Amino acid sequence: MKKNVLLLFLLLAVKFAKADEGMWLPYLLGQQVYNDMVKKGLKLTKDQLYSINKASLKDAIIIFGGGCTGEIVSNQGLIFTNHHCGYDAIATASSVEHNYLKNGFYALDRQQEIPAKGLSVQFLVRVEDVTKKMDSALQDLSGVDRMQKQQKTVADIISETIAGTNYEAKILPMFKGNQYLMFVYERYKDIRLVGAPPESIGKFGGDTDNWEWPRHTGDFSIFRVYAGKDGKPAEYAAENVPLKPKHFLPVSIKGIKENDYAMIFGYPGGTNRYESSEGVKLKTEVENPSIVGLRSVRLKYMFEQMKKDPAIKLKLASSYAGIANYWKFFDGETKQLVKYNVLGEKQQQEAAFVKWAQGKPEYEHIFEEYAKSYQAWTPYAKHRIYINEGIMGSPLAAFAASLQAVEKALVQPGTSSDAIKQSIQAADKARTAFLEEEDKASDQKILAATCHMFYTDVPASQHPIGFYDAIKAKFGSLDDDNTYRLWSAAILSGTMILNDTRWKAFIANPDAVTLQTDPAFAYSSAFIKNFSSKYQPLYNQFVTRNNDLGRAYLKGLLAKEPNKNWYPDANFSMRLSYGQVKSYAPRDAVSYDYVCTMKGVMEKYKPGDYEFDLPANYVSLYNKKDFGQYKDLRKNDIVTCFITTNDITGGNSGSPVLNANGELIGLAFDGNYEALSHKIQFDPVYNRTICVDVRYVLWCIDKLGGAGNIISELKLVK
Repeated sequence: MKKNVLLLFLLLAVKFAKADEGMWLPYLLGQQVYNDMVKKGLKLTKDQLYSINKASLKDAIIIFGGGCTGEIVSNQGLIFTNHHCGYDAIATASSVEHNYLKNGFYALDRQQEIPAKGLSVQFLVRVEDVTKKMDSALQDLSGVDRMQKQQKTVADIISETIAGTNYEAKILPMFKGNQYLMFVYERYKDIRLVGAPPESIGKFGGDTDNWEWPRHTGDFSIFRVYAGKDGKPAEYAAENVPLKPKHFLPVSIKGIKENDYAMIFGYPGGTNRYESSEGVKLKTEVENPSIVGLRSVRLKYMFEQMKKDPAIKLKLASSYAGIANYWKFFDGETKQLVKYNVLGEKQQQEAAFVKWAQGKPEYEHIFEEYAKSYQAWTPYAKHRIYINEGIMGSPLAAFAASLQAVEKALVQPGTSSDAIKQSIQAADKARTAFLEEEDKASDQKILAATCHMFYTDVPASQHPIGFYDAIKAKFGSLDDDNTYRLWSAAILSGTMILNDTRWKAFIANPDAVTLQTDPAFAYSSAFIKNFSSKYQPLYNQFVTRNNDLGRAYLKGLLAKEPNKNWYPDANFSMRLSYGQVKSYAPRDAVSYDYVCTMKGVMEKYKPGDYEFDLPANYVSLYNKKDFGQYKDLRKNDIVTCFITTNDITGGNSGSPVLNANGELIGLAFDGNYEALSHKIQFDPVYNRTICVDVRYVLWCIDKLGGAGNIISELKLVK
């Protein structure tokens, strides 16, 4: 009975909203939320937002690749998303001779569209609440028993649901496991690159402007989804046809003004807004600083090589962009969490909860247990970050670590020759992919620096036994950078992974001793096995215990404050957020407008600069004021980007920004630096979403790119 009451409350809780804050589930959009959206300006019905019986906005919103959002913008399956979401596909399609990443690309007809191998998109078919089934199976289980039972139950429900279909499904916990929703998807695998601006536009401002406002980045790319002639998903084939979508987004070129309604649909990847104060403390004091320091080193050495050679830049571009993006985020998140005393606020909230929980056995000891859990794990938290971001930050070390699967096949008694052969074939295929992206010069420096940092920053009692002693004996003092340079050079020259002749000999006649004595494998293996045997079990206990505590805490919060506006943390399920186009004043004597224009692009322009260069014809078109139908009449210029008060996070990249009529006005691509605490705590004053204006996108396609065929495919609202 209690569980049914809780479930009913959770469903009702989603009805309460506060404008701007909240990533709401369209499937459970309550009347009060919808009423507030209408009050803010929305002109659509709830069925037009989400419906499983007829076409709705949700049918135009896709999961793009593995971690972005995209939207369908034509009746021929045309996709808009961010440039940084399509970055890897653009780089993969490029070569030094045909450098689409640098120079841009637009297909002037279907035959010129480039297959994006390995890229897929997913459409949401429906959402089902499976809480009763999950609760019935899990009952009062906790810890490892609950986790194992949960995994089996999820697999059973999904298997039963998608049997006999081509659908995929996943079950996601909401409110830290107090509710479970199943999302059913249809995946399309024939995706083709249609267009992208030159990188100098798509990444204008580079790392300097990342997470910053004002912003002038044309962060967009264009793809198309193809289907078989029956309209169903199909592997790539020349005879496939553009998908006829259930719904596509009209594109508004009417422009925006301050306080206009703005709605964002998409797939926010993850927030943790119900994090404990202990978690905030660990993040700000240990985890984030460690990540920032290690990524700084990796970026430094990658950038050194990228500047030297266009071919290396292409090779490392996608990896570098991904590392850099969240390097700045983690740095900014720490600063904002400290600046706004989020730790203190969490502690106050928890003190109030503890007071309320007195005499309630289910809740009264939650924070005592949290303290014990963090006290047990914190001494090893840095070690885990240094493994993931440091030791495995070397591409060579990361690939070498993957060969543990081969080692297991070779040493495990009873392994069949077929199993060994399959393992070797998989490793050989993975090696080919690794070598295509490997830059030895930067990797050698990363290898040396991260190994040294581990020695310096992680307690000696946690080091792999004998590892650093062996380096000292052969290469010199462990406090000397040159020792690690000599050591890393020996690793690269001695490993069979980078030697075709020795590798071919190994896969022709694989044996465990050859693998285990390979210097790159021995290095990664020493650290991975040390962590796995001693510290991974402690981390598993920490995570499992925190899961139980978090679920109990959320249940208690819901009971404690039944009238508060609650929404579940983001978890890469479809959400909508709503707000307004809005300027802001982040600090004394500083005020930011809600739009940026091409005038600002030209003010930042530095010919030949890595981050602020522009194509020659861009400058020419601007000087002629050749803006066409995309000019903003208020600014007498092209608006490049604008900001809204919407609540988003990673995964929302590429999300459509919609006006009150459900028409596309922009693409969300970033947040502002002043509110980088948003994964842990939303800031109702300073939070802004940075969006590229769709009129700038169209100007780049039409005027700059000469791809009028793409414009003619859109349904423009003037």
